[in-house]
Amino acid sequence: MKVLKGQDILALGFMTFALFVGAGNIIFPPIVGLQAGPHVWMAALGFLITAVGLPVITVVALAKVGGAMDALSSPIGKVAGGILAAACYLAVGPLFATPRTATVSFEVGLAPLTGESPLALFLYSSVYFLLVFFISLYPGRLLDTVGRFLAPLKIIALAVLGIAAFALPAGDIGHGTPEYVAAPFSQGFINGYLTMDTLGALVFGIVIVNAIRSRGVDSPKLITRYAIIAGLIAGVGLALVYVSLFRLGSGSHEVAVGATNGAAVLHAYVQHTFGSLGSGFLAVLISLACLVTAVGLTCACAEYFSRVLPLSYKTLVIILAAFSLLVSNLGLTKLIAFSIPVLTAIYPPCIVLVALSFCKDFWHEHGRILGPVMLVSFVFGTIDALKGAGLADWMPSELSHLPLSEQGLAWLVPCVMTLVVAVVCDRLLGKRSQAMA
Repeated sequence: MKVLKGQDILALGFMTFALFVGAGNIIFPPIVGLQAGPHVWMAALGFLITAVGLPVITVVALAKVGGAMDALSSPIGKVAGGILAAACYLAVGPLFATPRTATVSFEVGLAPLTGESPLALFLYSSVYFLLVFFISLYPGRLLDTVGRFLAPLKIIALAVLGIAAFALPAGDIGHGTPEYVAAPFSQGFINGYLTMDTLGALVFGIVIVNAIRSRGVDSPKLITRYAIIAGLIAGVGLALVYVSLFRLGSGSHEVAVGATNGAAVLHAYVQHTFGSLGSGFLAVLISLACLVTAVGLTCACAEYFSRVLPLSYKTLVIILAAFSLLVSNLGLTKLIAFSIPVLTAIYPPCIVLVALSFCKDFWHEHGRILGPVMLVSFVFGTIDALKGAGLADWMPSELSHLPLSEQGLAWLVPCVMTLVVAVVCDRLLGKRSQAMA
């Protein structure tokens, strides 16, 4: 029976970590640290629960069913599960997340040096997706390419930034904004949830499992075990990155005056700390982070759609890279404005899917529980999405006063209520065979 060596397991963990850490993960925590002020570590605790805990749990859930999202969603039926899987793969693949890696890396890393122009973005994204195409073309070599080369480069860059955040703080911790003073933990929790890393974990699950299989491991128990270890390594890495970036942001009050997003905070700190080399360092860091994430997303999407469409993996890689190139040239602002409502709608059902997968042994028929709760989560997630799209005035006023609606979590309470009702019904109906008798 084939087993992985220690260095292979470590490389697998580095690969998993590198797949998760995109530009959003690097840019988002600094603004939370800046705005939380002296309450930064309470906000960080809430952030880590949703930005690290949920993705790691998702990797574990997928590893238990072989890595494929459609296997995880099988209790709700092939059609519904297929629709959810396709929507998830498209959202975090060629429609939104993959193109966004190019636009974010361009606007944060290179635009300060080259200036923002459609031509510069097109030239950069063309080279960018050409690299994504060639690396994604050989998924069996992903562990070698990402785990042994690109991931260590990214980790070194992040380590330099993390050490600098603690050793060379830009200044003292400033004052927190009113929302963070009032409820730092819940603000961190909500912001961590909005990173949408759980969707990425659902997509990367098959990539991680296939990387293990490419090493000759065919035992389901070993595959699950190695995937869990990889998820834990990635979780520790993510936590360390986030903690250092929270520290970076909390001490940048003086150098990032008036900053409204994490990109501005990060750029101000790096420029202050590293001087003339700051912009170049930031460009390399962001580009590496985004490139690795884009490769992982492209591999995962091509792998999935090659199983459900009459197209080869290579053909799909070409299509996905080309389509992502086109979408990326819409620009970051338009892309984010369009993507957030869609992601807000499909994220709650994915959270429900993962969370309830660990509880399936507690009831008679898993589909009776999972289906209704996921449906309710999607309905109320769509309400959140419509509000986020600026359509709240067109909706009944009652929908604006749902519990936790201000935090974008209006789906949570209805889901808990639906879960209770579904569990009671499941207990009353018993197993399907008993009900038939």
